[in-house]
Amino acid sequence: MTPSTPTTRLPVEVVPVPAHGAEDVVVADNGLVYTGTEDGSIFAVRPDGSGVDLVGSTGGRPLGIELLGDDRLLIADAHHGLLAMELRTGALETLVDAVEGQPLVFCNNAAVAANGDIWFSDSSTLFGIEKWKNDFVQNTRTGRLFCRRTDGTVETHLDGLAFANGVALAADESYVAVAETAARTVVRLWLTGPRAGERDLLASDLPGYPDNIARGSDGLIWVSIASPVDPVVERIQRAPLALRKVVTAVPEVLQPKPKQTVRAMAFAGDGAVVHDVSGDVDGFHMVTGVREHEGRLWLGSLHEPAVAVISLPGD
Repeated sequence: MTPSTPTTRLPVEVVPVPAHGAEDVVVADNGLVYTGTEDGSIFAVRPDGSGVDLVGSTGGRPLGIELLGDDRLLIADAHHGLLAMELRTGALETLVDAVEGQPLVFCNNAAVAANGDIWFSDSSTLFGIEKWKNDFVQNTRTGRLFCRRTDGTVETHLDGLAFANGVALAADESYVAVAETAARTVVRLWLTGPRAGERDLLASDLPGYPDNIARGSDGLIWVSIASPVDPVVERIQRAPLALRKVVTAVPEVLQPKPKQTVRAMAFAGDGAVVHDVSGDVDGFHMVTGVREHEGRLWLGSLHEPAVAVISLPGD
């Protein structure tokens, strides 16, 4: 069973970046940590904290970031869809901006298979990132999980998801997982073996709202917990749609606010919780990106002008 309180509290080091909203993180083999911010910038953070370099800009709102070979980044951009950026020049290529003739409204996160297939999420067909709370509170369940094959074709594999968010592949690529933020679950779609094509839950009844997820170098599926469960939000989500719409129409200052926490969890393939980590730090909250790399846990935040890192305890 998912623990209701973190089992490990660790110190957090905050590394500033030049703009707000370093939502996701990915770590290259050379140790550079890449992130994207709300002004469209893509930055490379030196792991020793000695500096941050501008790689390029999407001109939109970069969210999920993955490595795409040795010389490119894969970027899920909320405004422009699935993009590839050359690390050397910052040049952009649009990989997917529409599915079946309909523009992507809220491209969010992705994972790259060994053969080059790209699994990616679109959080909503109704609301873009500027109105993410509307989709979350109204619980529209219009999120989707897609796969872009290497020939450029795009397939829809899951729909009806409650704010589809982070995406990760198992180490053996036997399944792909996608976070449902509004439902507090991680959905698993089996890709190989006797259960291929079946859907179940890798994690359910999470103690907070999952955002981006990623497979770490430890082979575990790491899940960022952006905010603890909010009883008011939970009640609103179960209310009639008319009431849910009224709530999202009230001024922002009166709407429920995410609690300021730092938390991430790691799951084995059988759904067992291997790590449940919480950090003690001022000036960093709402963890929306997580990436374990060689014993260090890198974190992103939708709101902060920084990334953060936690050194995990050894065995």
